[in-house]
Amino acid sequence: MSARSRHLRLRAFAKINLGLRLMGKRPDGYHEIRTVYQAISLHDRLDLSLPPRGELIEVTCDDPAVPSGPENLVYRACDLWRRARRFRGGIQVRLEKRIPAGSGLGGASSDAAAALIGLERLTGDRLPPAARFEIAAQLGSDVPFFLWGGRALGCGRGEEVYPLPDLPRRHCLVVFPGFPIATAEAYRQAGQLTTRRGRDRMGGFGGWPPLPWEDWGPAENDFEKIVFAKWPKLARWKRRLIRAGAETALLTGSGSAVYALFHSAQQCREALPQVPGDALQYRGRTLSRAEYFQRLAPPVAPAGGR
Repeated sequence: MSARSRHLRLRAFAKINLGLRLMGKRPDGYHEIRTVYQAISLHDRLDLSLPPRGELIEVTCDDPAVPSGPENLVYRACDLWRRARRFRGGIQVRLEKRIPAGSGLGGASSDAAAALIGLERLTGDRLPPAARFEIAAQLGSDVPFFLWGGRALGCGRGEEVYPLPDLPRRHCLVVFPGFPIATAEAYRQAGQLTTRRGRDRMGGFGGWPPLPWEDWGPAENDFEKIVFAKWPKLARWKRRLIRAGAETALLTGSGSAVYALFHSAQQCREALPQVPGDALQYRGRTLSRAEYFQRLAPPVAPAGGR
């Protein structure tokens, strides 16, 4: 390992889904999906350091509800990276959470990807790209996207990621109802939308349903059929945001957050009264791939440098 800075602060950005289609259930039990991921500026923060002594992985968080041991995705990311690189030192991570858990915004997955990127920058010991993506896919379906950022197509169970050209910047309003939706439970209920033979009632397994390839929308998320039936107020929020001038509005992932995209920051501000005051609101913007990596972490300078 080269002599480099032993501490790094990173931003772990959230994502939204610009459309999500359930294609059918696969032999391995997962659902085949097609989605378009988009990074946005809402983010968690990670303080990553390599202590001079010790061999333990330590993860702490300002949210007491977030686990600190092997159940934490950041802990697992550090452990897999350390095994892959045969790294014998300790790793310490302090998390500042801003992305709500269970919101469909990918906070835990983004934290894990940021940890992988940060460990490589701190040590200068970079995994081959294929090995890095293999670790990311082991951690979770959304994690590989966060090694790309920007806008990307997600296939398979979401872990097959193909970068797409960036679209013009849009201002984003994310509305979180204050309760999470468990992804596993949402997919279990999604099984009700498929036949026993595993073909999607909404489209063939081999088809490519419409997704917003060249613009922001309109987009569809098949989870809305399940989530809006149980929580109709989320559907009302979506309709209000569209009436307020949103270019597109959608449930992100399997929920529970709803987002809306606007041409201008003023439009985004003017839409705020359309959402009840008991909802948590986050304003931000979309990130291009270049912005994503520029803002994720500053360059790491050699120890003793300026």
